[in-house]
Amino acid sequence: MMDYVDLVFLTMGLLALSSVLFTFLTVRTKDLMYAVIYSSVQSVAYALIYFLLLAPDIVLVYVAVAVGIYPLVIILLIKKVGRYEVRV
Repeated sequence: MMDYVDLVFLTMGLLALSSVLFTFLTVRTKDLMYAVIYSSVQSVAYALIYFLLLAPDIVLVYVAVAVGIYPLVIILLIKKVGRYEVRV
């Protein structure tokens, strides 16, 4: 039977795997808006891992920057340069 610690480590492992998946999707997509969304989901996975590691101060700062300010700035830049990446 699983106890609390095993469940926390299992959850952290699943979050880490989902983070790797969303990082791969971020790098592979040509639509920059989707890349920002994938990056934000990856950041939420990291924030949940920090929360499970009992680091609430890091979670508060990380969520504000990685999920709030960073995507906002990147979206404003995407509006200036165009949504789709063109490879030459």
